[in-house]
Amino acid sequence: MVGFMTDSHQKQVRWGEKRYHSMDYDLKQTYGEKVYKITLNGGMTCPNRDGTVGRGGCIFCSASGSGDFAGSRLLSITEQLRQGKADLALKRPVHSYIAYFQAFTNTYAPLSHLERIFTEALRDPEVKILSIATRPDCLGEPVLDLLERLARIKPVWIELGLQTIHPATAAYIRRGYALPVFEQAVQNLRCRGISVIVHTILCLPGETRQQMFETLDYLNRRDIQGIKLQLLHILRNTDLAAEYEAHPFPVPDMAEYIALLGECISRLRPDLTIHRLTGDGPKELLIAPLWTGNKRTVLNTLHQYLKEQDIWQGKEYHE
Repeated sequence: MVGFMTDSHQKQVRWGEKRYHSMDYDLKQTYGEKVYKITLNGGMTCPNRDGTVGRGGCIFCSASGSGDFAGSRLLSITEQLRQGKADLALKRPVHSYIAYFQAFTNTYAPLSHLERIFTEALRDPEVKILSIATRPDCLGEPVLDLLERLARIKPVWIELGLQTIHPATAAYIRRGYALPVFEQAVQNLRCRGISVIVHTILCLPGETRQQMFETLDYLNRRDIQGIKLQLLHILRNTDLAAEYEAHPFPVPDMAEYIALLGECISRLRPDLTIHRLTGDGPKELLIAPLWTGNKRTVLNTLHQYLKEQDIWQGKEYHE
């Protein structure tokens, strides 16, 4: 297990400068430099919006299908990549990229369309990884076969939105599929050698800390390679925002969330790559928690907290 040390008295650096197994650390180890995401829009929708599974989408999902920072669907993939590179070049020199299809459900389209846009992204020599956010109920055999072929060209990551393992919460957020569907999708992807990243949401209404930990413990036992820990954001013009206005529910302050993250990190198995620990929803849409708008402050405070409390990933993990 890369970077993991079991002796709690040893204070030397783990996983670079961090006390958790970060995506940034993994990418630097593999490519020798920082690799940046360019968020793309493949022009798709979602079966949880068009009536196939449901209408309106998940209760927290914005009008852009959680792709608020994605490129314009009016542009080709090549044009979106070019624009993303230009935006990053204004801030720093960058040479390596992840082509991240984020908006809506990115395997929910005719196979010919999927093959065209994914291949177009992979043709870019500076794109090192193809990352695709989707639902586990949108991974039929033809799509899986396509992903397997693409993975022979460059690494392919599939990000699955699980959010929680608890049926009552899944029904509340209108996830639209049962847990066995997720389990089958993971198995199908792993049989083809494709890396799986799982998106979870912390502090969903009605969930206790113990229930959140149960979701993490469940994922520790699954054959997945990465995880995203996302604090619930309440965004304007979502059904969750209407619910929050009508029946306000508690949201954590920064100190509470960082303490929760510390517990979550310590429970995760140490080989599991953490792709996200917080989020930064669009400021013009964010209703709560407003403190999440300063992502850098949150992460810096977290890193200091982990050092002060002597917390590292896997400290409380037991197989």
